[in-house]
Amino acid sequence: MNNTTEEKREAIPNSVSRMLLAGIGVLLQVLWIFWLALKLNDYSTAIQVCTSVLTFLITLRIYGLHINSAYKISWIILILLFPIFGLTIYLLFGRSGAVSVMRRRFGENMTMLRRYHAPILQQRRALPYPDRITRNHARYLQDRAGYPAYDNTDVTFYGDTCEALEAQKTALRSAEKFIFMEYHAIEDASSWQELEDILAERAAHGVEVRVFYDDVGSIGFINSKFVKKLAGRGIQCRRFNPVIPILNVFMNNRDHRKITVVDGRVGFTGGYNLAEEYFNRTHPYGQWKDSGIRLEGDAVRGLTLIFLELWGATQKAAPDVERYLPDVPYTARENAVVLPYADNPLDDEATGENVYLNMIRSAKDYVYITTPYLILSDEMQRTLRLAASSGVDVRIITPGIPDKKLIFSVTRSYYASLAKSGVRIYEYAPGFIHAKQCVADGAEAAVGTINFDFRSLYLHFENACWFCGCSAVADVRRDFDALFPVCREVTQKYADTRSLAVRGWDCVLRLFSPLM
Repeated sequence: MNNTTEEKREAIPNSVSRMLLAGIGVLLQVLWIFWLALKLNDYSTAIQVCTSVLTFLITLRIYGLHINSAYKISWIILILLFPIFGLTIYLLFGRSGAVSVMRRRFGENMTMLRRYHAPILQQRRALPYPDRITRNHARYLQDRAGYPAYDNTDVTFYGDTCEALEAQKTALRSAEKFIFMEYHAIEDASSWQELEDILAERAAHGVEVRVFYDDVGSIGFINSKFVKKLAGRGIQCRRFNPVIPILNVFMNNRDHRKITVVDGRVGFTGGYNLAEEYFNRTHPYGQWKDSGIRLEGDAVRGLTLIFLELWGATQKAAPDVERYLPDVPYTARENAVVLPYADNPLDDEATGENVYLNMIRSAKDYVYITTPYLILSDEMQRTLRLAASSGVDVRIITPGIPDKKLIFSVTRSYYASLAKSGVRIYEYAPGFIHAKQCVADGAEAAVGTINFDFRSLYLHFENACWFCGCSAVADVRRDFDALFPVCREVTQKYADTRSLAVRGWDCVLRLFSPLM
């Protein structure tokens, strides 16, 4: 298949014009602030000195932050090379601490929700983990991130999103009390409309239905009438972090989560959004590959609480919780340990990255990874290279047809150093691979929304599920075994010495990749 898109997306009513207007408004404000800073700097020697001192203090402050070193270096170099421009951009978009209102609401809501995690955390210390390594992984998520592990849960893995969608429809049709759905992107086309009809039918029978979507993620797919349309069908709907034409440092932090919960007894998560291309009903980037999982049993409680994290943070009053945590009788078929978890940009804990790092570091035989974007921190690069150099079979699958050409160039800029250490790199030849999954040694797996890039690991609200002790782990491995034959292995191509110009360009891309 040629490295071109097969077809364009279907033209549907959307809010791209609103995005453009907001972008123009923000750009004009940034340019005005930049122009004002330049004029003031030219006006007085004292102001120039103040700018120099401010530059030094902010770079010192960035250096002292407990964040990824590559992220710090990118900001420091930008500020030192272009002091006024760099300072302006950093003060507007580089400081997560500036989002005080959302940070306060999210923090208060999380503190309240932790009370519902606490009893489970106390009960889950002695679950039947297959070995010490998986027990330690679960301990990290419980002790540091605050998300409890669950047993009495069955996990179903879907390597085909069409199968996942059909399973979702079946679960939604059986809803009797409530339905929660949170997605980065919803497209008001056939896939969603099939789901919407089910939601409306259930709402008409008294089921409480909540739909939550990210405004930027969905802005190319739906317009401002979407919320009102759903309300007219009895469905509660909210946008996360709406796009506005006013400077807003929080605009860079998006809701990238994908969650469905039905009556607290069945839950779904994974990499796919609710848009046509995810189910291969359209093919803008060749064949789309994604994956997801279905949870049934006690661990659905974890997904419910993760949904309420952002839903509750977008309202002033504390959300009702207890009514959505019913005791659902269930007897699992397997002795799985299942741990739904989330990550957010408003704390200092890089939960998503740390889970991946733990899996790679503890792997003895193999660790396989799929990700649509590969923009790695120094620590992640070092961990991958060390594992491969130590004899672990490390393989990474990235897209063969990119959705964002610049980001794909950045992704490829990381290949050489990995390949030279023995990491095997594959590109999914049929099209775009959007799945975010990792499996290690046939013992544990993680499936969710978290890409191997800075945005997912540091800037977005994300979620995933780690599990062990069940057949779903082997199913994830089989999905990889089916993928490798249809991929192009490019390891040797990038392991070979390349020209100085190519290596220099790769360095430039990697230098500023944390800011993309």
